[in-house]
Amino acid sequence: MYDKYLEQIATEGKLRNLKERSILCYQNYVSYFLRYVNKNPEELTCEDVRQFLLAKKEEGLKASTLNLYNSAIRFFYRRVLRILWDDVLVPRMILDPHLPTILTLEEVNRLLDATSDLKYRAIFATMYSSGLRVSETVNLHYDDISRSKMRIHVRKTKNRLDRYTILSQKNLEILSEYWFSNNKPKDVLFPNKWTGHPIGVGSVGQVMRRSVIGAGLIGRITPHSLRHSFATHLMEAGVERQNIQALLGHRDPKSTDIYLHVSNKSVMGIISPFDKKGDENE
Repeated sequence: MYDKYLEQIATEGKLRNLKERSILCYQNYVSYFLRYVNKNPEELTCEDVRQFLLAKKEEGLKASTLNLYNSAIRFFYRRVLRILWDDVLVPRMILDPHLPTILTLEEVNRLLDATSDLKYRAIFATMYSSGLRVSETVNLHYDDISRSKMRIHVRKTKNRLDRYTILSQKNLEILSEYWFSNNKPKDVLFPNKWTGHPIGVGSVGQVMRRSVIGAGLIGRITPHSLRHSFATHLMEAGVERQNIQALLGHRDPKSTDIYLHVSNKSVMGIISPFDKKGDENE
């Protein structure tokens, strides 16, 4: 019923050079919205979106998820239906801030020890030691690993900003062990054994959950926690923020500043004013 509209979303997305994953997400969110309102798309209004988002909020959907719906439907209205979008009537929701979960080095090692599959152990080690996103890690190619320069070339990034990041000697040893024991892949570094394409992000999350349980770790720990831990540990070691920003591939310095809030204050050398000694001469 809505196939032609979903195809138009794909066409408009390609014209704007959106990533395939973004186009698929837009199609999925818009498809759900259309089936929910059950109206002729040509008769839709911003009030329909407003009522839809309010209903979903009442059902318990998080603000971040609702904002994804907002972005997808906004794209659909403006680029496909050519309907005027009203940001006042359909505003984006304010997100509830939360600090990321940070693992200690000892916990990272426990996680790696609890990961029996060498491929996934190499993936987790790479994410932590180089600060990569899970999507960046699974899309690595053999030629992206520079042993002579001890760096990793990161392509297909979230914000389309290619960058270089550091390659740990310990991680190189894990990667080498994995590479030799998995038929020396020359193209995709972490291929799906059935298709040869990069393994799915979802598979990494599933293995992470099993490893977290196996390591006896507590808390909301996801693959992205390894990237957070990389950045926080560098900040605690005194690495300048602009260097951490470059390694992470953040466009906005504010994205890097969050690690100031989760780093260990004693390692950072900050002393509470309550602990300062007063002037003995006063």
